[in-house]
Amino acid sequence: MNDFETVIGLEVHLQLKTATKIFCGCANLFGQTPNSQTCPVCLGLPGTLPVLNRKVLLYALKVAMALNCQVNSFIKFDRKNYYYPDLPKGFQISQYDLPIAREGFVLVKGKEAVRKVGITRAHLEEDAGKLIHDPAANCSLVDYNRTGTPLIEIVSEPDMRGPQEAYDYLTALKLTLQYLDVSDCDMEKGSLRCDANVSIRPKGEIKFGTKVEIKNMNSFRAVKSALEFEESRQQKLLLAGNKIVQETQLWNEDKQATFSMRSKEEAHDYRYFPEPDLVPFVVDESFLKDVADTLPEAPLKKWERLVNDYGLSDYDAQIIISDKKLADFFEESSRLFIELPSTHQNSKSLPEDIDAREERFGVGKEKLNKETKKIANWIIGPLQQELNSRKVGVESVALKPKDFIILIGKVEDGTLNNLRGKEVLALMLDTNTGPEEIIAKKGLAQVSDTATLENIINDIIRENESTVTQIKQGKDSAIGFLVGQAMKKTQGKANPKLVGEMIKRRLLNV
Repeated sequence: MNDFETVIGLEVHLQLKTATKIFCGCANLFGQTPNSQTCPVCLGLPGTLPVLNRKVLLYALKVAMALNCQVNSFIKFDRKNYYYPDLPKGFQISQYDLPIAREGFVLVKGKEAVRKVGITRAHLEEDAGKLIHDPAANCSLVDYNRTGTPLIEIVSEPDMRGPQEAYDYLTALKLTLQYLDVSDCDMEKGSLRCDANVSIRPKGEIKFGTKVEIKNMNSFRAVKSALEFEESRQQKLLLAGNKIVQETQLWNEDKQATFSMRSKEEAHDYRYFPEPDLVPFVVDESFLKDVADTLPEAPLKKWERLVNDYGLSDYDAQIIISDKKLADFFEESSRLFIELPSTHQNSKSLPEDIDAREERFGVGKEKLNKETKKIANWIIGPLQQELNSRKVGVESVALKPKDFIILIGKVEDGTLNNLRGKEVLALMLDTNTGPEEIIAKKGLAQVSDTATLENIINDIIRENESTVTQIKQGKDSAIGFLVGQAMKKTQGKANPKLVGEMIKRRLLNV
């Protein structure tokens, strides 16, 4: 089977999160009572006329530009004709020969290098309704709420050579779209849906093999699994001397297999023609420029900057940029960590030139990188754990970057140990209270007063003579037992590092 090469192209349908549908004023909401979000326009009743939602156009242009596409300023819609129960008009308003965008690409960061996956086209269209099959009643129900939801379909070039490459492309594409904030990209809600075209050919062959389309995949993991199965299925067919039939296959998640649905349609099967109820129009250059000015920093660019400017590892930067809000939180926290006098007595503001910090503020790049690494560790570790347990993002909790870095500072200066620091973080998220107020109210401050600790150490030395003897005889590991006893006596408030140092000085004269 290693004599074959797999060729994969993906079609991604993205629902845009506008307040209303693409051609009418119905609310664009998920999970409402069936058939409650409809009107004569989206149901295609006689005498109605569609009107393009301006924000849909704006969002589509943002997507096109973020995917490095050539944008068509001439906007025209077409009718895609087919009959299915979830399509009340008997046709779908889409774009055929003049899509809103074409010839773009997505940069995909792999383990070893950054690859470019081409984008053939991106076009606007309206979504269909949803069929709900009821096996018990032996019937199908139709919910037309989704009819008319704005979609942008993103069609890739057949540039992927295996399921893992397809998975990586989807991950990079989804992150880019999330940064644009044009969709929630939730596959479970159907906001992002993916169809795959896969074929195989002998290695070295230039001509494409017969492609099979796969549908009904509701997660990136399912896409990868379906492609792996179909890749193996096609290889076995060819090795057995059989032909591959061009068709549409459905992925069955429970059986982890694909099953034939129908023969694959071609464009002529849909009898495309220009949509007569929507007049073509031209988007002027000033509007395109205004859209371009609103584009956020691309995820890959942000990743490069976090590595170069903040000294983060590839791994840490990759985790942090996986959520734009989290990346923004990290950068704001890092800026404040430098600015706050309580953390750096010599620094009052963030200079423009990162290499000038040492000269101007006593905080050079090496020092900065150590500090931002601490912030990254707290975000990737304790903060992510708390967010995951609550099943929310950082934007959904009332955690201020300033309070966050004050908490880290309290752990760094010994006011709190790591365990107490994590407890305070959880309380900050639960109560929307600053760390200093929580520490004072709960009495969580770490005991670092040497006189107080000296009395505690006197007690534990007197109470643990055999352990003291072991330490004096060279068993340094036993010091940890005495530190534990000190923590127990102080209910976890003693500074363990300081206690250990004091015990060493007392018993080993070091």
